[in-house]
Amino acid sequence: MSFIKERLLKKYENNPVMSPDRMPIQALYTFNPGAVKYKDEYILMMDVTGTDDIHRIWLARSKDGYHFTPDPQPPRWPAPDPTHPEVNTYDPRITKFGDEYIILYASDLGQNECRIGIIKTRDFKIFERVSTASELGNRNGALFPEKINGLYCRLDRPFGDEQKPCSMWVSYSPDLVFWGKSQPVTYQGKPFMDGFKMGAGAVPIRVEEGWLELYHTVSTTCNGFIYRIKACILDEKDPSKILGYTKDFILWPEYDYENRGRVSNVTFICNALPEEDGSLKIYYGAADTNIGLATGSIRDIVNACLENRES
Repeated sequence: MSFIKERLLKKYENNPVMSPDRMPIQALYTFNPGAVKYKDEYILMMDVTGTDDIHRIWLARSKDGYHFTPDPQPPRWPAPDPTHPEVNTYDPRITKFGDEYIILYASDLGQNECRIGIIKTRDFKIFERVSTASELGNRNGALFPEKINGLYCRLDRPFGDEQKPCSMWVSYSPDLVFWGKSQPVTYQGKPFMDGFKMGAGAVPIRVEEGWLELYHTVSTTCNGFIYRIKACILDEKDPSKILGYTKDFILWPEYDYENRGRVSNVTFICNALPEEDGSLKIYYGAADTNIGLATGSIRDIVNACLENRES
């Protein structure tokens, strides 16, 4: 038996594609972007941390998907929910839904009292608040790009106590405001746990077999956490059911820009962009400091998931 496998995701040779020294302000970190193709450009909605240690979302744009230029200023953010005066905003996932782009992000009071915030836009210039859409202790919200059984559907990760294991859940809503029918993601009829903790990464991608989801999984070591990426296939009509998943990691920290930074040993994703040729572009957070690019084949990742298909 051979243990040598071809990589499913290959890292861009000129990584990172974004780093703090490319920002128009004095920035400490640029990481964990949502990403989307809008008209004739690629847009990253990055987490950017200034010297005030506040995380803000900032946009960067590219014509070719490789060379990005950050906007001169951060976007004009909608007024905060009066019941939840957020301080930090980070880890956005962008879902194209009809002619709107719906963005789920981590809305944090600054003491890790985090909820899922939802805003929307049509042009990435004007943003409108939709809701604060979870109780405290929930993030990693990723909205499916179509309704399931007549309801909006999202992946999320209620965590309560960050020092305890936590995993992916599915929640439903009639209007993006009120959410319920929450249930854990399962595999072979049991709640699925992959690592010490795990959570949704990319917005789910429709494939022939169901929904392809790339997620982060966290391992514990004597020196802290390691964040790596795997993938699974979710059932088309009941996305709480995993049909198969990759036994092996498909993206992991190995280079200096991924191993040294605000949080060491991290590869973290909030996006996976399908291209017309069947490939994916993934812009990933590296050590909570830089942004890297990895590419791969959708079909190859799906096939790797199906090698571990539910029996």
